[in-house]
Amino acid sequence: MSTIRNPGVLSIALLLGGLATLNANAQTTQPPLSDSEKALHVLNRLAYGPRPGDVDAVRHIGIKRYIEQQLNPDSVPMPADLTDKLSTLSTYQLTSSQLYQQYGPPSFPPNTATPEEKNMARQRANKEITPQVHFARLWQATESPRQLQEVMTEFWFNHFNVFEGKEWVRYWDGEYEKDVLRPNALGNFRQLLGAVAHHPAMLYYLDNWLSSGVNTPEAKGRFKGLNENYGRELLELHTMGVDSGYTQADVISLARILTGWTIDQKGMTDGQPGFVFNPRRHDFGDKVFLGQTIKGSGYQEGEQALDILARHPATAHFVAAKLVRYFVSDKPEPVLTEKLARRFLSSDGDIKAVLHTLFDSPEFWARSNYQTQFKTPYQYVVSSLRATATPVLNVKPIDGVLNQLGQPLYGWLTPEGYKFSEEAWLNPDALLRRINFVNSLSNGKTPIARGEVPAGVASSAGAVGGPAFGTPIDPQQLIQTLTPTLAQYSLSTISAAPANLQVGLILGSPDFMKR
Repeated sequence: MSTIRNPGVLSIALLLGGLATLNANAQTTQPPLSDSEKALHVLNRLAYGPRPGDVDAVRHIGIKRYIEQQLNPDSVPMPADLTDKLSTLSTYQLTSSQLYQQYGPPSFPPNTATPEEKNMARQRANKEITPQVHFARLWQATESPRQLQEVMTEFWFNHFNVFEGKEWVRYWDGEYEKDVLRPNALGNFRQLLGAVAHHPAMLYYLDNWLSSGVNTPEAKGRFKGLNENYGRELLELHTMGVDSGYTQADVISLARILTGWTIDQKGMTDGQPGFVFNPRRHDFGDKVFLGQTIKGSGYQEGEQALDILARHPATAHFVAAKLVRYFVSDKPEPVLTEKLARRFLSSDGDIKAVLHTLFDSPEFWARSNYQTQFKTPYQYVVSSLRATATPVLNVKPIDGVLNQLGQPLYGWLTPEGYKFSEEAWLNPDALLRRINFVNSLSNGKTPIARGEVPAGVASSAGAVGGPAFGTPIDPQQLIQTLTPTLAQYSLSTISAAPANLQVGLILGSPDFMKR
């Protein structure tokens, strides 16, 4: 009998063969999902996969009750150790104004400083804010029992994307996620849309803070001229979607409507919120937007435009299709998309109500949509950490592998955000990188589980129930955690392999690559 020497090559062969099998099975009539499969399904779609004991726990409380709990995250207590760890992230606790004061231009050295001193001041945000923001996201993704809230926070960050690497955005992207996206992730879409529109991270990222009406009193210097960036993306990516009927004239009208919506630099220095409406840069002329006349009245024009967009049928359809793509299938099913769009409109954009309809739908529970979505790099990495109960004590290796896999945290340069489809992520090079990552987890000596803990966080802090550092992952325990993820085809191949290769084969299997 030949010895398996290269688990990476074997895992890729196993994966490609398994994908073909899954695709073939999707074309045939299949029986309904069993209770264990339903539990796994909700853990893979409403959460970032199971941790040890999760499948049995969901079965015990019941699928419907689990879904209701996830739709109402405030009803799920946060673990004290997770709350304590988050509280030790000092920059993560700061407001947008405090972040600007302590890390932005008010903190920069005077012009008499040396170039080295100026550069060091500008690098402080990279060294102090960024790691803590990444720890906060990964701790909550791997440990929070409010998993649907975490999934939807990622979904909305992707929908309302800002790029961490764009200068001032780095000060605010974590606070933007913490105070705007997470609290509104299961709330009202109009409220979420408005909170995003007022946040300095979005105002800066899409340049609306620079936009001024033509010939307005303060349209001078870098604030001179109309900037269409935010108006265009607000229509194309945040609400109605491309090809939904709006015109370039609508883009221009919306940009004019939003002139004067800017960042209050002086106010932030004094501790005030980051948003301000500056009437001396606003275009007070009347506008025609999506067929409606909006009288030139100032700040309220922008709120009226957001009202129109949030309640537009094209917005309902666009958001519904994205939710179907994320939770059900890469190709949105028209009947389900229309059902969700109607619920969006009838509930006035109640995100929880729309998701409730989605999770009640036969399409969500169809076997043809079970274990068929290829995990994004982020989903794959987080689900691996959860399945192995690996404590996150060092974010650098996670940042490294996500960079290699093409999905760095907060790292998508352009406004459309990352794709969630198999087409975007399935390729041989990416598969090999995934295999290398999970093989590094299997012996329990991954640098993720040791090393650079932020100041104030105990070195022993980690995921609840995490293994002691250096303890190899038990393949039988992992199989039990992931049951019924693994098909018989995969189990047979894994059981025939040497024990020291089995964990890598489990996490590199076609079954675990899917959700």
